[in-house]
Amino acid sequence: MKRPRSPITITILIALALVGVFGVAMAGCSGLSDGAQQDSFEEASASQDKDEDLKTLNVGSDLYPPFVDNDEYGNIVGLDVDILTEALARIGYKPSYQLIDWEKKKELLASGELDCVMGSFSMTGRESEYRWAGPYLASRQVVAESDIYTLADLEDKIVAVQSTTKPEGILLNRSNDNIPQIKKLYSFSDRSCLNPALVEGMVDAIAAHESSLLTYEKDYGVTYRILDEPLLEVGLGTAFDLNDTRGIDVKLTRAYRDMLADGTMERLVSIYFDDPSPFLDMEGLS
Repeated sequence: MKRPRSPITITILIALALVGVFGVAMAGCSGLSDGAQQDSFEEASASQDKDEDLKTLNVGSDLYPPFVDNDEYGNIVGLDVDILTEALARIGYKPSYQLIDWEKKKELLASGELDCVMGSFSMTGRESEYRWAGPYLASRQVVAESDIYTLADLEDKIVAVQSTTKPEGILLNRSNDNIPQIKKLYSFSDRSCLNPALVEGMVDAIAAHESSLLTYEKDYGVTYRILDEPLLEVGLGTAFDLNDTRGIDVKLTRAYRDMLADGTMERLVSIYFDDPSPFLDMEGLS
C-alpha cells in the first residue's frame, strides 16, 4: 500500500513546477534568442571598447547656459558639450570637462592643465591670442535693458558685462563707432550676476551673447528689450594654447565643417533653439 505524500512534499513539487513554467515564460517574454542576446552584448562591448580607444582631451569652461550647464546630477551638459563631444569623436578623441575660473583660461592652457577651452567663446578679435578650431557657430553680442532703445542711448549710462568677454572690450575701448561714452562699466567674473544687477537697478543695461539672454528669458521668465543693433557679430570657436603644435585645432576645424555640411550641427542647435538658422550663418566671420 502506497504511503500518501505529505503536504510538505506536495508543496515543494508545486513550487518547482511553477519555477519551471515561470522560467519558460520569461524566456518567451524577453523576445531575445540566445543569439540575439549575444549580439546585444557584443554591440555594447564594441561601443565601450571604441570609447576606450579614444584619447582624452581636458576641456575647460565656465557655466554659460545653454552652451555649458550642469544637469540635476551635476554632469556638465549643453550645446557646446554636445558639439565638441561629437566633433572630437570624429577625430579620435573624447572630452573630459571641468569647470574653471574663466579669467584663468590662458594660464591653464599654457601650463598644460587644459588642452582647450570652450563655452560660447568668441574668436572674433582674438584671432592672434590662441590657436583656434572653428568657427563652429555664429553669435551676436548685444545690449539688453528696459528703457534704452538704441546704442546711442547708452551715453552716460551704467552697463554690466562678464569680465574678459567681448562686450567688456568693446565698451572699454569703444571699438564700435556707434558706442557713446558710458558712465561706468561693471565687470562680473560670474555671468549669473548680470540679471540681478539689472533687476535691482544697479545698472541701466547689460551686454552679452544674445543666445544666453534668450535662454535666461526662457528659463527664468524675465523679459529683456534686446537692441536690434548688435555690438558685434562673432564666430564661436574652441581655443588651444598658441604653443600647442599637435595640430588638433586643424583636425577639429575640419570636423566642425563636416558637421555643418552633413546637418549634424543644425540638428544639435535645434535641440536648444527653435530657429537654428542665425547660428549657422557664418559667412565672413572668423
